[in-house]
Amino acid sequence: MARALLKLATILSLVFSILLASSSQITLSSDIEDDDEEYVLDSPPENFRSRSRFLASVVRKGTRCNAERGNVCNGVSANKGTSLIYCCKKHCRNVLGDENNCGICGNKCRFAESCCNGRCTNIFSNVNHCGKCKKKCAPGVGCHYGTCGYV
Repeated sequence: MARALLKLATILSLVFSILLASSSQITLSSDIEDDDEEYVLDSPPENFRSRSRFLASVVRKGTRCNAERGNVCNGVSANKGTSLIYCCKKHCRNVLGDENNCGICGNKCRFAESCCNGRCTNIFSNVNHCGKCKKKCAPGVGCHYGTCGYV
């Protein structure tokens, strides 16, 4: 009887550890993946045809495009002016917030930099963008290692 309980306890602990590991794996991967991002165009293009006016005004991040043709993501303002989408290497990208296309297509930000409003910015030491874009530290408080007031 004691052996059966010991085996059951061992099996349950293994099952719980596997479930815990897989759920944390899912959480971590969902934090990294942001391909579901959508851009709502500030003014839908006139030549873009769709069954729905709403569908014509939404562009998903990574939508295939052709820079030579007039298409939906050639310098179009989106998300109430917080995004500016361009066709970079045949995919729609927000040049105001994409680390691989910051400001213009192909401009990569360096390590410890984020693309804040189209400029590569060091978010480890900038008091106006401390740890992430637009996170300001209180007056007189410095930004160290991406944290306001860390000493």
